Amino acid sequence: MKRRSLMKAAALSAALGLASGAAFAQDAERKIIGVSIPSATHGFMGGLNWHAQDTIKRLGEAYPNLEFVLSTAGDAAKQVNDIEDMMATRNIDGLVVLPFESEPLTAPVKAVKDAGKFVTVVDRGLSQEGIEDLYVAGDNTAFGRVAGEYFRDNLEAGAKVVVLRGIPTTLDNERVEAFQAALEGSDIEILDMQHGNWNRDDAFTVMQDYLSKYPQIDAVWAADDDMAIGVLEAISAANRQDEMWVIGGAGMKEIVRRIMEGDPQLPVNVTYPPALISSAIEMTALNFVSNAPMTGRFIIGSQLITPENAEQFHYPDSPF
Repeated sequence: MKRRSLMKAAALSAALGLASGAAFAQDAERKIIGVSIPSATHGFMGGLNWHAQDTIKRLGEAYPNLEFVLSTAGDAAKQVNDIEDMMATRNIDGLVVLPFESEPLTAPVKAVKDAGKFVTVVDRGLSQEGIEDLYVAGDNTAFGRVAGEYFRDNLEAGAKVVVLRGIPTTLDNERVEAFQAALEGSDIEILDMQHGNWNRDDAFTVMQDYLSKYPQIDAVWAADDDMAIGVLEAISAANRQDEMWVIGGAGMKEIVRRIMEGDPQLPVNVTYPPALISSAIEMTALNFVSNAPMTGRFIIGSQLITPENAEQFHYPDSPF
């Protein structure tokens, strides 16, 4: 789904909430919603943090009975402490959480749910299914499949590729498994897969290792635009720009601009909008201010960004 469509959906959700909740929102019991997300350690998270803050400000003005508590964490341990503090000192009624990592956050989030709170999990799933009331994410299977299909359709048999994985999470597993499945039967060889942790510097280091180990690399799946930037820097430092192209993901404005300009190193990209946090927060708010059912799974599709359609995905004023 295009970001524009996502924002329209979010606006519609807010409008529906205002319509259905206006009759009692002013006099409703005050509710506190905790929002726990990773820090803005890279471009995608910078965009996600911006959308979270913007949505909280807007919903706070629309619903005076709602209070939001936002915390950001640079590692899983701090995020666990943040959530426990929200429960102990703020007695939150609902939690929107994008786990820094799946495994360490599962038990703390389950404790929130066991206490009778409404729980929304975003993007990176927990290691145990069925804990959350609402799950909001991009289509990680499609994200990996769309990229894999492009590799399959645009590389010759026998081509050699390398992969950079993200932080160890359920969504990373879903992406990689779908990418591998799309290449089955193509005779394209995956030389290596290492974790770049959705981090530009880590990706630079991983790509340096790949370049030193493998004399032939035809393409790179960076699976994230921040990692793609690090990969491109490593390739440039090794003076191997003419040997391989790179596909990242999420639609960073710098990457989309280069696709628009026909950069041969960046032929396409795959969407995964950071504005998904807005949908998660708005739908959680509607649980408390309307009678609309807000449980289940809300999955945002992934699309291929090409030179032909890139202008539709280019937002020069966006933080990402």
